Amino acid sequence: MKLTLGFSPCPNDTFIFDALVNGKIDTEGLETEYFMADVEELNRRAFSSEADITKISCHAYAYASNDYLILDSGSALGYGNGPLHVARKKLSDEEAINARIAIPGRFTTANLLLSVAWPDARNRKEYLFSDIVRALLEDEADAGLIIHETRFTYTEKGLVKIADMGEYWDRLTGLPVPLGFIVINRRIPRDTALKFNRILRKSIEYAREHSNELQDFVSSNAREMDKSVINSHIGLYVNDFSLSIGQKGRKAITEIYRTAADKGIIPAMPSSIFLD
Repeated sequence: MKLTLGFSPCPNDTFIFDALVNGKIDTEGLETEYFMADVEELNRRAFSSEADITKISCHAYAYASNDYLILDSGSALGYGNGPLHVARKKLSDEEAINARIAIPGRFTTANLLLSVAWPDARNRKEYLFSDIVRALLEDEADAGLIIHETRFTYTEKGLVKIADMGEYWDRLTGLPVPLGFIVINRRIPRDTALKFNRILRKSIEYAREHSNELQDFVSSNAREMDKSVINSHIGLYVNDFSLSIGQKGRKAITEIYRTAADKGIIPAMPSSIFLD
């Protein structure tokens, strides 16, 4: 059976999928045809239920949950790894609310967390995540939410942090911040879905044990080519929650959706969202 698979070119995704898509582990007879796209493009494709399996942001999943289930492996959750709210200078609370804010996409988790933390900050404009620093430096925006590699390099451009959205969520709930998931279409038979989840976990385990072997695939797709930045990116986003969401991860995911739904930010979720 051949499954279509979508993931981003970001180092954490290419790191966890390298062994799976490049024949380094036993895929137990499953074949995949993969494509890469920016996470916001992956989100939009998920809304039309295109891919059998796809990376999706936590926020976007609220609008695709009727078609997909969250796999136990492959997710990006954690402490201290949330989106950063940055600007050219420190902003007061009033200035932050009224600022022109560059966001990396309407359906990104960064925008979801901003909506929870600052619901009155409505002057937002979407940018490709890698263009947000440029937009700030060229005065197209007063503040911006940065994700992926740019969170490691923004200080080099003279930008300052207004808030760490992951720290905000930690203070609010004491739970890891859910950033993104690997989800599988509900049309896929359960035994096949469980098999893919098992293979994905093997791919992550292989990556963690043979990290030096994966550098070509990871670095050839990364927007930021500096090796130390790539390694920092992987170290931050690929962790034990990536192997298995676990009960704490499920609690964090359930809580962020409950909080957002209570505030009217997202619709009510289906009763079943995890692959069991």
